Amino acid sequence: MQTGLDRVLRDDAGGLLAELRTGRVALLAHPASVTPSMAHASDALAAAGVRWRVLFGPEHGYGGEAQDMIGVGDESASDGTRVVSLYGDRVEDLSPQRADLEGLDALVVDLQDVGARYYTYVWTAVLAARAASAAGVRVIVLDRPNPLGGDVVEGRLVEPAFRSFVGLEPLPVRHGLTLGEIVAWRAAAEGYLDAVRVVAVRGLERGAHAPEWGRPFVMPSPNMPTYDTALVYPGGCLLEGTNLSDGRGTTRPFEITGAPWVDGPRLARELAALELGGFVARPLSFQPTFHKHGRERCGGVQIHVTDRAHFRPYATYIALVALARSHAPTDFRFRTERYEFVDDIPAFDLLTGSAEARTRMEAGDAARDVADALSRVGEPEIAVRAAALEAFARVAM
Repeated sequence: MQTGLDRVLRDDAGGLLAELRTGRVALLAHPASVTPSMAHASDALAAAGVRWRVLFGPEHGYGGEAQDMIGVGDESASDGTRVVSLYGDRVEDLSPQRADLEGLDALVVDLQDVGARYYTYVWTAVLAARAASAAGVRVIVLDRPNPLGGDVVEGRLVEPAFRSFVGLEPLPVRHGLTLGEIVAWRAAAEGYLDAVRVVAVRGLERGAHAPEWGRPFVMPSPNMPTYDTALVYPGGCLLEGTNLSDGRGTTRPFEITGAPWVDGPRLARELAALELGGFVARPLSFQPTFHKHGRERCGGVQIHVTDRAHFRPYATYIALVALARSHAPTDFRFRTERYEFVDDIPAFDLLTGSAEARTRMEAGDAARDVADALSRVGEPEIAVRAAALEAFARVAM
C-alpha cells in the first residue's frame, strides 16, 4: 500500500515533488502524517528539497499533545518554522486566516482520518481548502486510507440545524470515505474543484481495514491509540454527549464505558440480548485517572469486537446509551455544556445529527428500535457517497 505521501516521495506522483520544491508551500499535518519508516511528512519532504513557509496543526495540535476540545496556540517548530493552530478558542480559529495564506502557492494536506463524521480532521481539511482556494492557493491532498475500509456505511446525514464542527456538512456517521474524497466532494459542491488535487492511495482494496495496511497504526490523536479504538469510535464517540465515561483516563478509550452508578453485568446481559452481533460486552469495574469520573470507581463494560464484518458500532453504542439511561434515569444525563463551539444544542444531538435519538430515549422507546432507526442508511446517504466518489475521480492523481 502506498499513501499519497509515499507516492510523492517514491515516484514524484506526476511531477508534483518538483513543483513543491520550487513553490512557496505550507503543510497541514499531525503526528500520523508519516512514511512507512515513521519519518514525518514535514521532515521527509524537506529532505527531498521542499521548504515549508508555514505549518498548520488541527485539533490536538500539530504535535498531538492536547486533549479533546483544548484550544492550542501558535508556536514554532524546532527549525524555527511558524506553526499555526487551527483549533483555538473561537470558531474563527478553525480556518486559516488570509494573512496565514498570503504569498503561498500551495497548501499540502496530509491528515489521517478514522472514518467517522465526528472526527474533526476532515472538517479542518475542508475549512482549510475553502480558505486556501478563496486566497488563490492550490490545495494538494496526500490521501490516506480509511482504517475502517470503504464498504460499510452507518448513520443518517446531519440535519441542517445540527451542523457543527463534528458534522460540518451532510455526511453519514460511518462514511466509508477517505479524507481526500471528502475534500473533493466539498470542493465540487462549493465550486473550487479546479483548485484541488488529490494524490490517491494505491495498492489497497477499498474494503481493507488498517490491519491490512502492512504498517503500524499511528495514533492520530491522544485518545485514538489503536485500530481497535477506531473500529468502535463511530459509536463510542456518542459517549461524549452523555455523563457516561468515554474511557478517557483508561488504557482503552471508547472501548470502555460506564459510571459509578452503572451495573456492568446487567448492561452486558441486556446488550447481548439485543443480538446486534459482532461483539461481546464484558462487564468490568474501572477507575479513570482523569476526565469524567476521574479517580472514581465505575461499573461498566468493555466492548470487544469479535467479528468486524458484522459489528455495527453506531447501532451498538446507541443501544448501550439507551440501556444505561433506562437503568438509572435520575443519574444519567445528556451533556448540556458547551460542546465544539456550540452552546445551545445538546452534544448528543450534534453527534447524531438530530434530536431524534435523544428524544426517543427520553420517551422510553426500546433500545433496539432507536438503534436500528438511527443507523439505517437510505437514498440520501448513498447519494452523498456517490457524489464524493465522482468528485474524487475528477481530481485524483
